[in-house]
Parts: sequence; C-alpha cells; structure tokens
Amino acid sequence: MSFVSEFNALPLARLLDRARSADAPSVSESLRRSDRTLADFATLLSPEAAGRLEKMGRRAQALTRQRFGRVIRLFAPLYLSNECINNCRYCGFSRDNPILRVTLSVEEIRAEASALMEQGFRNLLLVAGEHPRFVSNGYLRDCVAALHEQTPGVSLEVGPMETEDYRPLVEAGAEGLVVYQETYDREVYSAMHTAGPKRNFDWRLETPERAHAAGFRRLGIGALYGLADWRSEAICVAAHAAHLLRHCWKAQVTISVPRLRPCAGSFQPLTQLTDREMVQLICAYRLMFPDVGLVLSTREPARLRDGLLPLGITLVSAGSHTEPGGYTGAGAGQVHRTERGRIVELGASEWAGIEGAGPTATGQFNIADERSAGQVAERIRDLGYEPVWKDWDAALSA
Repeated sequence: MSFVSEFNALPLARLLDRARSADAPSVSESLRRSDRTLADFATLLSPEAAGRLEKMGRRAQALTRQRFGRVIRLFAPLYLSNECINNCRYCGFSRDNPILRVTLSVEEIRAEASALMEQGFRNLLLVAGEHPRFVSNGYLRDCVAALHEQTPGVSLEVGPMETEDYRPLVEAGAEGLVVYQETYDREVYSAMHTAGPKRNFDWRLETPERAHAAGFRRLGIGALYGLADWRSEAICVAAHAAHLLRHCWKAQVTISVPRLRPCAGSFQPLTQLTDREMVQLICAYRLMFPDVGLVLSTREPARLRDGLLPLGITLVSAGSHTEPGGYTGAGAGQVHRTERGRIVELGASEWAGIEGAGPTATGQFNIADERSAGQVAERIRDLGYEPVWKDWDAALSA
C-alpha cells in the first residue's frame, strides 16, 4: 500500500482532538514509552507538553547522543538552476516572479563544487527548479556524474520523476533524494500551487517511494512551516516517516524542519511556528524517531541554530547560497528573465552600473545564518560536538 492510501485514512482531526482530551496519553506516559504511537506524538506536540519542554529536551538530547554520538554532519546546497514551470505562491523561483534566472553549465557546476570542497564540504545537495527545457534528466545525470568523481556524497532536491527516470541518476552516483511535500493540507496545497505539474498532490506524496525503488539510499522529507497548522503538518510528517521506515527500510530517512523565509514575490506566512514551538517540534520528532536524522538549514538564525543542535539535530547546512552561481559568481554573464519558457535578454538599463561579470541570479529565499562554513564548524566544536564533513564513500558499497 502506498502512503497516499494510508494518508487518506489518517485520523488527523481525531489525533489532534484526542491530544486535548481527558483520555489522551499523559505527557509523562508519552515521555516514558519507548515504542511511541502517533497518539503519543500528538500529545508531545500539545500545549500541555509545551510546559514540560525542559524534560522533553533532556530526554531528546540523551536519546540523540545514545544513537548518534556527538557528531553533526555538514552539507551545502548547490543550486544548478532557478528556472521553474510551477507557480508556487511562497517560492522565489515561482514561474511568474520576474526574477533573474540562469542555468549553470556542467563546468560551472564543477567550479561551484570545487569551491565548496575547498571549504571542507564532502556532502552536496544539488537543487534545481522544475523546468524540463532547462533541467532535463540528461542534464541532471551529467551534473551528478561530474561531481561524483570528486564528491563522496551527492543528493538531489529536484522535481519529482518516475522510478525509471531516477535510476540513471543513482547509477551516476546520486545517493539521496530530498522532497518536501510543502504542506500536507490538501486545500492549502491546492491554493498555493496554481500552475504546473506540482499541483498534483498525490504524485508528489508518492515520490520518496519511487525514489527508494530506484535505489536511493537516503530519503529526506518535511513540511514547509508557515502554510498550515504546524501541529497538523508535524503529525502528517510523522505518519509519512513511519510509513517509509516500514516500507523503504533499505534507505535512511531524514526529516527537515524548514520555516518560510522572505523571498521574491513578498509572500507572507499564513501561520506561525514560534521559536519555542520549534524546540518542542524537534524534541517530539527525536522522541518519536530515535534513529531518524533531523535536518536544520540556514533558514534559521545562528543563535537559534546553536541552541537547537543538542536537542536532536544531526545534519546542518552552512555558508549557504540559494542562487545558482552563488559560491563563485558562475553564470553571472548569462542571467536573463524567462517568459512562457522563452529567454528574455536583459536590457541595457539592467546592466548599467553593474561591476564585474554582470548581475547575479535571484536566490530562492533569504538565509538567516550568514556564518561561514568554518565558523559554523568551530561553533559546533565549542558546543562539544564534532563536525563531520564526510560520512560516506562509494567504495563502501562497491
């Protein structure tokens, strides 16, 4: 059974209501249990549990150290293209946003990767908007193959594909796939995605299973907090993760906790997830899933990231750029606008007064933690943890 069938039968409202009712598991009971259910998870997300954050934090920290030790994996996003055929109201790359766009060549991507490797990175996440004209399967395969020669860990965050289309990417060296459902609320999802293939909710929801069938050894999921009620989203993510752990057991599962950030288009969050609620969310995820990796990006400010690391985070990005060419300036001479799939060259007024090679492409969103990778690694050490740049080599599976 695919997760779509399980998701359609998910008693979400009942779980939320029960977490507030007299017959719900108490916070103490949910904290004591080692084999927690979705009902326990809902209790750990409840307002009542918010008053027990210190105890939740201690349990989450102890569990993380037991299962993962004192290591924090580091990765960097490498943006290949900000072209996209989808209209997503919350995304800077949305098709109708009049942004500066570019798709890097394979050689430019090599240069970006080399710059990241000089900083120490050995885990790269290749990110691209969904546009088959600019980001074809063959292009992605060539990018993965080029980087796999020098980079042990290559993962992808790109438009969903069929299993057969994923297989050449795995064969070229891609080991992980990240796909956020964005929101698990069907009505909100429909309102946020107004054009393009991303409108298909079920197709996106089944993506991790297709990726697993193709051979990916890491699967990353998550919701984008700021679109729907955070507790509802978290329960859906937890149900999704539990399904993948049962049915895609050959792969490691990670959960990301991204919050909306300012971007082109000036979209404002529809809901809020406060810093304190973020702490509760991360603790609840760790207590529910002792062996699942939890990912924190540079969407969050430095001080908050430092405080969240001991509570269950196992993987962080650092020194990130969310625009193609952000690490070396690659592609600056080829930026343009795109209208209905047609490249529109910039006018003379848009080039005037720009120093160097030319204007840079627009980023997907504004980052909040602007520290360099070295500064983040040093802070991880100061907190008593070990920054790990490389945890995998293809030779291990040869």
